[in-house]
Amino acid sequence: MDLNLSGKRAVVCGATQGIGKAAAEELAKLGANITLAARDEQKLKAVVGELPKSANQKHDYLVVDFNMPEDVKLTVDIYSQNNPVHILVNNTGGPPAGPAINARTFEFVNAFQAHLICNHYLVQAFVPSMKKAKYGRIINIISTSVKAPIKGLGVSNTIRGAVANWAKTLSFELAQFGITVNNVLPGATMTGRLETIIKGKSKTSGKTPEEITKEMIDEIPAGRIGEPHEVGAAIAFLATPAAAYINGINVPVDGGRLGNL
Repeated sequence: MDLNLSGKRAVVCGATQGIGKAAAEELAKLGANITLAARDEQKLKAVVGELPKSANQKHDYLVVDFNMPEDVKLTVDIYSQNNPVHILVNNTGGPPAGPAINARTFEFVNAFQAHLICNHYLVQAFVPSMKKAKYGRIINIISTSVKAPIKGLGVSNTIRGAVANWAKTLSFELAQFGITVNNVLPGATMTGRLETIIKGKSKTSGKTPEEITKEMIDEIPAGRIGEPHEVGAAIAFLATPAAAYINGINVPVDGGRLGNL
């Protein structure tokens, strides 16, 4: 099985913590050169220094804020002029929790821009070099809400669905160039976002965080919360030559929680 990513450049978004950081680490282990993308430069510098690195690997970073799409576009357009990219991991923190009926319209607009519009700018910047190399992997980190909406995450459910359909459409358009487009759908994974969701549910329900966590675990056949590196491993595999014929799919990494296929 060809899992070698030596000589490949991977841009990983939201890469200073959680699933993004784990994905960057797993891709680096397979030999890829990593470009981290996030808004906190100090954290970016720290993570660059922590990544696995051989003599032939070179890691760097881009400072971008996905709440400012036009700035993201400018930054990645400039970067792409002299830096061929083979792998793009689109990963952005989720919108605030809450019922869809209570959401204000600007919350949908802001989430749409931070997720779909920024993803699109990144794809447009990096696809030309993928076409030239006849090798491209676009991997979008979304949510299991693509298959089954999650209660209390109204804005997120809506926007994640839009990103999934955007990705499926791209998978039709880009496959002929050796570029695949796939979505990874993390279930309950021990990240800062999950901790925030647990605290929010605890506050609204009157239950303790421990009780909320137990309720979540009771719904997972694996009987536990996932770890970021487990999602990172799925992302890394989809980036490899071995995954060349896997295209346009949603890959749940959720311990079997989803009740549908």
